[in-house]
Amino acid sequence: MERLQPGTPNAGRSRRTGIRQAIAAGACMILVAGGASAQLAPNQTYGFGNGRLLEFTYQQNFDCVDEPSMDLDFNGVPARSDPREMQTPICQVITEPSADPTGGSIKHTSPLYVLVPMFSVDNDQNPADAMPCPDGGRPGELCGSDLGNALIALFGNVPEAWKTHPAVATQCPDPGSAAGTCTMHASSVDLSTLLAALGKIASPPTGNVFLPTPNHSHVVDNQDTNTGVIWWEVRPVLVFDPSDWPAADGSSGITSASAMDAAEQAGRAVEVGSNFFLFFGSRRVAMQGMKGM
Repeated sequence: MERLQPGTPNAGRSRRTGIRQAIAAGACMILVAGGASAQLAPNQTYGFGNGRLLEFTYQQNFDCVDEPSMDLDFNGVPARSDPREMQTPICQVITEPSADPTGGSIKHTSPLYVLVPMFSVDNDQNPADAMPCPDGGRPGELCGSDLGNALIALFGNVPEAWKTHPAVATQCPDPGSAAGTCTMHASSVDLSTLLAALGKIASPPTGNVFLPTPNHSHVVDNQDTNTGVIWWEVRPVLVFDPSDWPAADGSSGITSASAMDAAEQAGRAVEVGSNFFLFFGSRRVAMQGMKGM
């Protein structure tokens, strides 16, 4: 490559270009290393898709669909005849309605795979490491040390999913926000049907088991990486192997549906449905993961 000397006509422009390139490279390194948290608006989170980092922009609150024939609080009264069941959202893992919030068939609703770290990097046995409930939680919700003791009894440790300070990078909660929160998300989830399916509690459940929304990251299908604002069905994916967990910059781990499918087929992850829906649009982050940057 020809090198311009200080006295040549293009030397000044070359130096300025070099400075701009250095600044851009430095900014890119900060963007990738730090997860670009400074770039997010209050109604945005990051996600992954097709091996790339994505940006989600939420335009409406979540919805946890309860259809007339459902009994999400297990009191023996269908929702159509149970006004009490309508007074607070019950976002239930595994339970799926027939339709999304638009009334359209759930078969045509785009999936949002929510990766949940169900492993503990350090085999955490300290119940005090479990997250408190945001704003005190709802009546009967497991929080703090009570949550920690329950998790240790159920899973043998406190998973990174419910640690106040997880040892892995996650896209929710939002940077600087309280554990158990994420923009336009529900702050609690009901794991009763999941625990019953895993053989951890009696089946069918006789009551709700509310926990704070876990620390998590997001993945969408390849064709959904650039998508306008729509309703998405939350499909939790329980990740059991730390090696599958995605790095903040998307350089490793599950950052695509195909990588997720491979982990599921190998028994390192389990995907389930839910009645939980989020309303957002997705787009690719322009400077993400440019190898050699």
